[in-house]
Amino acid sequence: QVQLVESGGGLVQAGGSLRLSCAASGRTLSSYTLAWFRQAPRKERDLVAVISTTGRSTYYPDSVKGRFTISRDSARNTVFLQMNSLKPDDTAVYYCAADTLTNWAAAPTFNYNYWGQGTQVTVSS
Repeated sequence: QVQLVESGGGLVQAGGSLRLSCAASGRTLSSYTLAWFRQAPRKERDLVAVISTTGRSTYYPDSVKGRFTISRDSARNTVFLQMNSLKPDDTAVYYCAADTLTNWAAAPTFNYNYWGQGTQVTVSS
């Protein structure tokens, strides 16, 4: 089992930046595809970024493309989400997720089994 703990959320003004971290324990993340999701009040949970085991492949939906960057640090067993040019619509609880996938093409729609507890991001206008 892998345990995930997010950190780095907070309150930021529109146009600002935040960097989220998700540290893993229990197992090394090297064989896991890693993702960030977010859920705003009264909305469904949405994928915002996913990264392959090697880090060479990433995927972003149009809503965050060009503003968010996902990265991973194997030595620190951590995945990051750098968020720039934040908008009030980015306000949500952000979750990291992990799982072992055999097909990268499935990563954006995969039903991840391991989740962190979430960290709140609030963007003021």
